[in-house]
Amino acid sequence: MKNQRVYNFSAGPAVMPLPVLEKIQEEMLCLPGVGASVMEISHRSEAFKAILASAQANLRSLLAIPDTYEVLFLQGGSRLQFSMIPMNLLSPEQPSADYLVTGSWGKHALAEANKHGDMKCVWTGAETNFDRLPEPAKIKHTPNAAYLHYTSNETIQGVQFPEPVDAGETPLVCDVSSDFLHRPIDVSKFGLLYACAQKNAGPAGVTVVIVRKDLIDDVNEDLPGYLRYENHAAADSMMNTPPTFAIYALKLITDWIKKDMGGLAKLHELNCGQAKLLYDVLDANPEFYEGHAQPDCRSLMNVTFRLPSKELTQKFIAEAAKKELTALAGHRSVGGIRASIYNAMPTSGVECLRDFMEDFCKANA
Repeated sequence: MKNQRVYNFSAGPAVMPLPVLEKIQEEMLCLPGVGASVMEISHRSEAFKAILASAQANLRSLLAIPDTYEVLFLQGGSRLQFSMIPMNLLSPEQPSADYLVTGSWGKHALAEANKHGDMKCVWTGAETNFDRLPEPAKIKHTPNAAYLHYTSNETIQGVQFPEPVDAGETPLVCDVSSDFLHRPIDVSKFGLLYACAQKNAGPAGVTVVIVRKDLIDDVNEDLPGYLRYENHAAADSMMNTPPTFAIYALKLITDWIKKDMGGLAKLHELNCGQAKLLYDVLDANPEFYEGHAQPDCRSLMNVTFRLPSKELTQKFIAEAAKKELTALAGHRSVGGIRASIYNAMPTSGVECLRDFMEDFCKANA
């Protein structure tokens, strides 16, 4: 079956590391020493509690997470976080927050947050179809904002912040779903980070929330219990049955990053090199391949571009599939091409796509 695998450029759920998939296959029927599959054992069992603790410890080690932060494993994806964040972080004293909107996911986050208060959009890239990031001087921070929210990497438009936004004394909240664990990051600069797993951290089903403890220890008592971060922290992410299989897979992926890939710094070097292979083709053929993102804010995870016509776009997708290069169609809202090259995409896959792009241009320009 391994020989039947294609190069999968899906934006998510996305490619997973082959060694991790093989480990899952090896242990699927029976975890060593347990006598049952990870999907069959109680989340209260010692075996699963050890998996959960290892997943938390791996994240704390990889990201150097301070003890002043909780590491939570929740459900509901980023969509639920769009609501939980304002529910937990707004207060009568700070009833509003600031939002940067650099693409589709930032727009969705703001729309949900507005149901809980009068949020302030302090910058939007809508006028240029979300092809760039804000200059720091153009972000109009609001006094007394509860937090500043932004999306680190917009999967649909392919724009990415190279460094954390400067929010001053305002707690910084970031949706890191699509570039989580792709590079080292200073967690202490953030009040809260959240990421659904199905890009770099595993299969769909678990959402990681890393939150500063002092931000969640005085929340409106009327908030439903399951929507309170404090309750999940007190229950060690087991207020209800957690997504056990997804947490197990995340644990294996973080093992892989630490042991096989040499940590986040080395992984970031690899990601930069792989993205350059594709962007070099765009830059060498600007009249045929039109990159969506401005060069200074291109994503390392999602390379987005357009061809001269819809007909050529469909031909590109069809001929790429014959080369076992799949899931390259752009998001339905924007069209074009999107090559998602997350952590688990092998360099050989990126090289094959680069070669195909060069050949396709020569044959159709």
